[in-house]
Amino acid sequence: MLILLPPSEGKASEGSGPPVGELSFPALDKARKRVLNALVRASKRRDALDVLGLTPGLAGELAKNTVLKTAPTLPAADLYTGVLYDNLGLGTLDDEARRRAEESVLIFSGLWGVVRITDLIPPYRLSMGVNLPSLGGLATFWRPLIAKELDRDSGLVVDLRSATYAGAWQPGERSVTVRVFRDGKVVSHMAKATRGEIARALLRHDTAPATPDELAKTLDALGYTIDLAEPARAKRPWTLDVHVTDPA
Repeated sequence: MLILLPPSEGKASEGSGPPVGELSFPALDKARKRVLNALVRASKRRDALDVLGLTPGLAGELAKNTVLKTAPTLPAADLYTGVLYDNLGLGTLDDEARRRAEESVLIFSGLWGVVRITDLIPPYRLSMGVNLPSLGGLATFWRPLIAKELDRDSGLVVDLRSATYAGAWQPGERSVTVRVFRDGKVVSHMAKATRGEIARALLRHDTAPATPDELAKTLDALGYTIDLAEPARAKRPWTLDVHVTDPA
């Protein structure tokens, strides 16, 4: 089983490890260098905030981007913060659940393509939705490269990514896109929290589900109210809707 996560806008402020070196999926390294170089150049432009889709209040993030090649790193598990990662709680998993996380959790990134939670990377600011000068849209740039790496796997894929990051790889019929609703509507903050909770529950579960039906049964047994739908057409993912209510 693979669990796909988006990154988070919120990140740890700094690391203490060596500059970025070898990462998981080394076949992506050449592309990573291209994106890194393009990001450093873009972050030095006068219109950098507009290019990267950042507000004036985030101008300080540009300085971080310009020194990424030498910046101290930290594990991806510690870098990403925010609602989803708070509820996932990687740092509080027991040893067995942590081992599962290291094997199955993949974090998608506009800069690195895809990483594992053990990869050492520095704080950065770059959304997959950015159209980076010289490279174009990052989801389009990464899609064939990531597919070449991840299409080799044949197991169940639990897709907890946001739409922006889902565009970088589509696993097809072996994947289940998890959507979260409250009163029939998507609520961003609650959706992030629920996705984090679901990822944590799956990592702590004794047996990893191998099919969409097994995933639905597992989440149902864990107390979630869910609806599972088959793909609308060939090569499309299953859809699993999770219905939540406000805490009493």
